[in-house]
Amino acid sequence: MFDEWWVWVAAGLALGIVELLVPGFLFAGFAIGAVLTGAIIGLGIPGSGWMNVTPVNALLVFAVLSVVAWLSMRAIVGVRHGQVKRIDRDINDN
Repeated sequence: MFDEWWVWVAAGLALGIVELLVPGFLFAGFAIGAVLTGAIIGLGIPGSGWMNVTPVNALLVFAVLSVVAWLSMRAIVGVRHGQVKRIDRDINDN
């Protein structure tokens, strides 16, 4: 199952839909990693034949691509500063 390109792309699309429901770029890196893994397998890029030998190889590529995608998005989008609301007084204080 891990050697089929469409399984990876479908998983990436499902994770993309989950990302739309959960804010904060939690699943976007995984979605991009899954789609890229499916693209590598589907296009038959030279040197990618070892990914089909065992599922662990494909999962390793998926994990590395997901981390790279997440770090890239973090660098492009950045960390949002000033979104934490600081409360200086308690509403129960008179």
